[in-house]
Amino acid sequence: MQPRKDAPQRSDAQRNRERILEVALAELTCSANAPLSVIARKAGVGQGTFYRNFPHREALVLEVYRHEMRQVADSAAELLESRAPDRALREWMDRLAGFAMAKAGLADALRQATCAPGGPAKPGHAPLTSAAELLLRANEEAGTIRPGVTADDFLLAIAGLWQIGPCGDWQPRATRLLDLVMDGLRVGARGR
Repeated sequence: MQPRKDAPQRSDAQRNRERILEVALAELTCSANAPLSVIARKAGVGQGTFYRNFPHREALVLEVYRHEMRQVADSAAELLESRAPDRALREWMDRLAGFAMAKAGLADALRQATCAPGGPAKPGHAPLTSAAELLLRANEEAGTIRPGVTADDFLLAIAGLWQIGPCGDWQPRATRLLDLVMDGLRVGARGR
């Protein structure tokens, strides 16, 4: 009997899936054509377990992308629970930079997975837009950023992240860019 598709996974099955995604991110970032057998071996799972979770390369690539995006998006609310709104926003921006670098590394694999005729569409970034909106509204209410900044404004302002190459020492450049954006968001804040 097959388990229901919406049934929760056992904890060991969930750990296996998480390990596969973690290894796949690293391997696919290095090479869009990383062999699936290598990913399975490095994740410490058998071929059956691997293919039960990800029946083909496209499914794996798209899930790695979605998983990384979900983690960044979900962290917005978590950060707001434990930090002041402006600190939460700035820390979330760092997490977004990490996602941007992972996405840059995954770009070839993602392009291969979504550009084939009849292939799946590239996932949208709605979760990130919603997370940015949540953080921006919390900051606007706290008076720590200028009023009226939309998630679209914010994403345009940080678009430079996607111009920074993931190879080498990208973090100082990303930090400088995000500090400049944060400084710009603070200009005209009612709490200043």
